[in-house]
Amino acid sequence: MRKAFRAIDALLICGKNTMMRAAINELNTPPEDAAELKDFVVRPQLEKILTCLRGNVSIIFTNGDLTEVTTILDTQVREAPAKVGALAPADVIIPAGPTGLDPRQTGFFGNLGIATKIVKAQIEILNENCVIREGDKIAPGQAALLDKLKIRPFFYKMNIVRVLMDGNLFDPAVLRITPSIVL
Repeated sequence: MRKAFRAIDALLICGKNTMMRAAINELNTPPEDAAELKDFVVRPQLEKILTCLRGNVSIIFTNGDLTEVTTILDTQVREAPAKVGALAPADVIIPAGPTGLDPRQTGFFGNLGIATKIVKAQIEILNENCVIREGDKIAPGQAALLDKLKIRPFFYKMNIVRVLMDGNLFDPAVLRITPSIVL
């Protein structure tokens, strides 16, 4: 992703929020040396960035087209397994068919209410089943089943939280505005 950002003259900064806050505060603190004071410029827009440094945050700087930045972020999507206790971002459906698991593990499917049969020394699921509903908390049995079936149902990617342009913070929805929408 960094390589793609370099190609469009953008810079991705990732780090601990406390370190990023310290660097921004240092940029906005006037130097003690009077000779360097002439070159010092207060950047009030940097104070607005400090309010956004909550949770897992990275900062992307660019003077180029912001739609190119969003395109790069949208191409960088990674699969992720179901984690116990997390809220499901989408429904998880297990397809009908062979699982590749041996017959000793039929009880595992029975506990989750999934109908199975044994075919050629392996478990076969009879019907398509929705194991996890969107917004539900993932139970240990559900996560273990998906792990056994090697199903990585969720996807994670970087999302734009705020856009700082000309000293003003905007919602990322402004990036979806096109000339055809305005006209």
